[in-house]
Amino acid sequence: MNITEVRIKLMEDASDRLRGFCSITFDDSFVVRDLKIIEGASGPFVAMPSRKLTAHCPQCGGKNHLRAGYCNNCGFRLRLPPAERTADGRAKLYADIAHPINSECREMIQNRVIEEYEKEVETAKQPGYRSRYDDFYGDAGEEFFEEDSFDDGNRSSQKSASESTGQTHPPQPNPSGPHQPTAGSSQPQRKRKFGQGIFEE
Repeated sequence: MNITEVRIKLMEDASDRLRGFCSITFDDSFVVRDLKIIEGASGPFVAMPSRKLTAHCPQCGGKNHLRAGYCNNCGFRLRLPPAERTADGRAKLYADIAHPINSECREMIQNRVIEEYEKEVETAKQPGYRSRYDDFYGDAGEEFFEEDSFDDGNRSSQKSASESTGQTHPPQPNPSGPHQPTAGSSQPQRKRKFGQGIFEE
């Protein structure tokens, strides 16, 4: 498996630890987006895309992120549930959406992304610069970026939970190319008139 394309989106605020976002394409076949490039104590490192962990509201059963003080659905005041802890004792508030399951793949991603990031920094100094990431992902990082969504101490050298289990996912037949719509997605859909079908049996 090879990384065949990397797209970098640099952050404008150089004072922030978040240096940029990126997408990577594997074998011209599979794209992973919203990887974060973060400035650590010993240089930039790559954090995988993640989501906030949630818990159910005891009143209505709605989902809320673990730090929520009130339910987003019914407004019920929430008690902070006991959070799972990382190896260094920090509360685990995020879960990776996609991540490598062995050190070889992890190092390949880290080295390639940092290499492309450094090239992008130099390219950005040229007049008329435009990030190729914007061609497809204009909403980079729109969901969130918080200090607790990555662990500078662990960086990418720590093993992920699934690495020890050896879980793999079989490939699907006839995959679509990167950034390409699925077959038939360009077909125009038939528009329905307002109210059509309301009184039909």
